[in-house]
Amino acid sequence: MKRILVIAAHPDDDVLGCGAFIYKHRDNFEFRIIFIGEGSTCRFDLDKISSAEALKQIEIRTSSAKKSLQVLGVKNYKFYDLPCGRLDQVPIIDINKIIENEIRIFRPETVLTHSETDVNNDHRIVYRSLAMAARPVWPDCDVNIVSFEVLSTTEWNLTDPFVPNLFEEISEECLRKKWEALECYYTEIKEFPYPRSFVGLETLAKYRGMQSGLKLAEAYRIIRWKNKFHS
Repeated sequence: MKRILVIAAHPDDDVLGCGAFIYKHRDNFEFRIIFIGEGSTCRFDLDKISSAEALKQIEIRTSSAKKSLQVLGVKNYKFYDLPCGRLDQVPIIDINKIIENEIRIFRPETVLTHSETDVNNDHRIVYRSLAMAARPVWPDCDVNIVSFEVLSTTEWNLTDPFVPNLFEEISEECLRKKWEALECYYTEIKEFPYPRSFVGLETLAKYRGMQSGLKLAEAYRIIRWKNKFHS
């Protein structure tokens, strides 16, 4: 069975970026999801990120992620809990080493991660770190690299938009499961026109489908491609 590593800056980015794909192929591929940042302390001042309330929010986010992954059928995952919104304060070599080790141990054929043009700086850092960690200088890191889009950050870059070149057809069931997985992050969703809403997910899926002659689709950008994507 082929292996796919999903590298998310924060819990919920995996769902927004490739949740329908994960659910659709849950029996075809072995997925491992890793979360680099904890996803919560960006909302706290620096002197409060170790406070009881901040730690409580991290716990809530982690619990939400585990429930969400269960919806998608993913059992293989890890939380690295680096400071959310402050990955630029972590030596990038440390993030590189995390990713290098994950690739060497899990040995995926393909790695899915963020777009280099996301508004969110943590997302950009994770992309850059993967680009460095997966340089094809040794066989273990000679992997396919594919970027996904994340609602509420990718589409808000109005000067350097995400340009997909790969479209994955998804069913209405896959879209519903993507929403069910996102609903586990009840602190992160709002009513439309906020992007992280059911209408937001559905609108994007229809738009990407329209672009590619499909009813519904998730869109990706191939960064480096050397192996077969599908089993």
